[in-house]
Amino acid sequence: MITVTPSAATHIKASAKQSNTLGMPLRIAVMKMDNGDFHYALGFDDSAREGDEIFTSEGIDIVTAPTSLSLLTGTVIDYVQLEEGKEEVIFINPNDPSQQNNKK
Repeated sequence: MITVTPSAATHIKASAKQSNTLGMPLRIAVMKMDNGDFHYALGFDDSAREGDEIFTSEGIDIVTAPTSLSLLTGTVIDYVQLEEGKEEVIFINPNDPSQQNNKK
């Protein structure tokens, strides 16, 4: 399961409205790079593909391919201020090795 925080949901809905993609699901993908790092991608996509998994969190329909699902299970998508005046969508993913190394 993939979870969207209320802050991220507000940002995603505003982005969808601005880009005239309101009502389209948010497709999320992750690819494990050769060095083990995860590379994330997201965007609005209204074309269903065979085997897609569909979730709803905070009113956001989320679609992911089966190849990404095992790498995304348990992920939380948030929208946070990283530094003064700079907000960003972040992925809090328990499967991402780079995030596990930061745990104490």
